[in-house]
Amino acid sequence: MSQTQSELKLLTFDEFIEWYPENSEVGYELHDGVIVEMPKPKGEHSDLAGFLIEELVITIREMGKRGIWTIPKESIIKPYRDKSGYEPDIIVLNQETIDTETRWKKESVIHNASSVKLIVEVVSTNWQDDYYDKLRDYEAMGIPEYWIVDYAALGGRVFIGSPKVPTIFVCELIDGEYQMTPFRETNLIVSPTFCQLNLTAQQIFDSVM
Repeated sequence: MSQTQSELKLLTFDEFIEWYPENSEVGYELHDGVIVEMPKPKGEHSDLAGFLIEELVITIREMGKRGIWTIPKESIIKPYRDKSGYEPDIIVLNQETIDTETRWKKESVIHNASSVKLIVEVVSTNWQDDYYDKLRDYEAMGIPEYWIVDYAALGGRVFIGSPKVPTIFVCELIDGEYQMTPFRETNLIVSPTFCQLNLTAQQIFDSVM
């Protein structure tokens, strides 16, 4: 007999971390107490994330932040809600404040907004997670900048219009709330953190074509 929803045990973040298998080839997140196996990224998804990492690393060096702002291979974000945990596609950490992260060295866990300069999520078929859940939780944490990169135009029409078009949202935290600015086609991305970034939305989209 299968379990009903009421019989399912909802995990806390700590239980999720304790459960998380070492050296797993598959990524997992915790959504409202439920472990979710993340879809294996498609080639286009990986190409775009790799391209963005390269561009961010170049900009970090140009801004004189090499070794200060870093992009780890893996990390897990612990939001304020105790039954959720996320693995961003890209996260830029601030090594000047990383010592405040008591769980970083042993568990790769980040729970302080002061340790984060930028989070990027590349939208997949589970687009609602990026536009709703993660936006809400990153905002509540105080993450200063969050990008939603919707290269395949999967998001809802309320966000990306009708007809749907590929869009990048730069969400800047202002007075405790995200201000979402859309960038499309030849729009030059304006990042409050990466002020020297010289990149258009189309250049990012072209990395998967």
